[in-house]
Amino acid sequence: MKYIDEFNDPQLARRLLDEIHATATRPWALMEVCGGQTHSIIRHGIDQLLPEKVELIHGPGCPVCVTPLEVIDKALEIASRPGVIFCSFGDMLRVPGTDRDLFRVKGEGGDVRVVYSPLDALELARCNPDREVVFFAIGFETTAPANAMAVHQARRLGLSNFSLLVSHVRVPPAVEAIMTAPECRVQGFLAAGHVCSVMGMAEYPELAERFRVPMVVTGFEPLDILEGIRRAVRQLERGEHRVENAYPRAVREEGNPAAVRMIEEVFEVTGRSWRGIGRIPDSGWRLTAAFRAYDAEHRFDVGGIRTEEPAECRAGEVLQGLIKPTECAAFGTTCTPRTPLGATMVSSEGACAAYYLYRRMNAPAAQTGGAGKQEVAPVA
Repeated sequence: MKYIDEFNDPQLARRLLDEIHATATRPWALMEVCGGQTHSIIRHGIDQLLPEKVELIHGPGCPVCVTPLEVIDKALEIASRPGVIFCSFGDMLRVPGTDRDLFRVKGEGGDVRVVYSPLDALELARCNPDREVVFFAIGFETTAPANAMAVHQARRLGLSNFSLLVSHVRVPPAVEAIMTAPECRVQGFLAAGHVCSVMGMAEYPELAERFRVPMVVTGFEPLDILEGIRRAVRQLERGEHRVENAYPRAVREEGNPAAVRMIEEVFEVTGRSWRGIGRIPDSGWRLTAAFRAYDAEHRFDVGGIRTEEPAECRAGEVLQGLIKPTECAAFGTTCTPRTPLGATMVSSEGACAAYYLYRRMNAPAAQTGGAGKQEVAPVA
C-alpha cells in the first residue's frame, strides 16, 4: 500500500472484518493503548462492526489525559508568575486544574503561548533573554526525543532562561499496572505504533510472556486497526501470546536508536503519577542531574503542590478501561467539551471527547461496570 487512501479502502476493510468474524469463536477483550487509535475506532465505527464476541477496551494512551492534576496546578502556578512565557501544545490550555485552566491564566494576563514544537519555545527564549521561557513537556515516548533535543540545544547555546515542566510517561509500566489490577479483563493489546517507532519492541515480549497476552503493534488508520485486531484474535484463538509488528512501514524492531540515545542522555526513569490512576513505579522520565538546571519544577520551586481529583469525574476509570465514557453520570451533562471535568473530555485523543464528538450522546450506559459489549447508537 503506497497511499493513505488505501488504508481506508472499504472493500479491504470488509475482507478483514469477515476474517475476524470467521476467526472469533469465544469472547475476547482487547485494549487499544493509544488515544489516537481510540478516536479512529470511534470515528469509523470499528467497534460496532466487530463481532459481538470481540470487545475493544479503551486504554490510557492519551498524553494530555494522563497528565496528573498536580502537574496542571504546577503549570498554572508557573504561568501566572510575572516575567514568564509559558509555552504549551494547544490541548493543554483547556485541561482543568483545581480551580482554573491555562486559558484562564492567559485571560488574567499571563503570557501563555501555543507552540507546535519545543524548538519554538527555545527560539522564544533566545529572542527574549530577559524573560523565563517554560515549555510544558508532556507525552509518551513519542514526544520525548524532541523535548530532550530542546534541552540539549539550550545547554549548547548557553540559554539559561529556558526550562521544561516535565510530565513524561512510559507505556510498558502502564501495561503492567493494567494487567496486575484486580478488575483487569484485558486479554490482548493493540500496542501504539508511534511509541514503538521510537523505542522499538524490546520491552514487550517479556510482558506478553508474563501475562500471556498477545501484543500487536498497530497503526492508526482503519485498516491498520482491523489488521491489528485480526492478528490479536487469531493469536487468542490459537492460545498464543507473542509480540507482532502489524505496522512495519513505521516500526522497526530496534526503533530509532538515535532518538533513544538522546532520551537516555537527557532523561532518567522515575515513578510518575497518572491522572485518575495514581502513581506507577518507573512509569515516567525526569531530567538527569546533568540537566537539572533546566527543570522548571525545581527552578520555580513548585514541587510541593499536591491535589485531589474531583469525585464526580470518572476519567480514571475510563483510562483504565473499567468503564466506557457513557457510563459516567457526568458525561454530556455537567461534563462537555465546553465545560470539561477531566482531560479525557478535552484532549483530541481523549475517549470521552471521541464519544461526544461522534454522536454517541444517546448511547445507553452498560449495566455491567464495563463488562461485555456495549450497545451504542449508530454513527451518522
